[in-house]
Amino acid sequence: MNEKKPQYKPVRFKDYLAKQLRDPVFRQHYEEYGKQLEVAYQILQLRKKQGLSQARLARKLGTNQSNIARMESGQQNFTQAED
Repeated sequence: MNEKKPQYKPVRFKDYLAKQLRDPVFRQHYEEYGKQLEVAYQILQLRKKQGLSQARLARKLGTNQSNIARMESGQQNFTQAED
């Protein structure tokens, strides 16, 4: 009845990430998501610089506010244009 709880050793995130990045599949997904977050941040900064609300930008783009919110949070998938 006296079961021992497993002991967990704390791991720093940067050490965990470095280990995960050794996996090529993980690295590819990590880099792709990083690019997506960069685009999301740029959209947010440009919208704010122009003094637009999410709703106003959505109207200009022919979409709705929730799509803009997803874009800015990095939860919206983006399609990259081919050259």
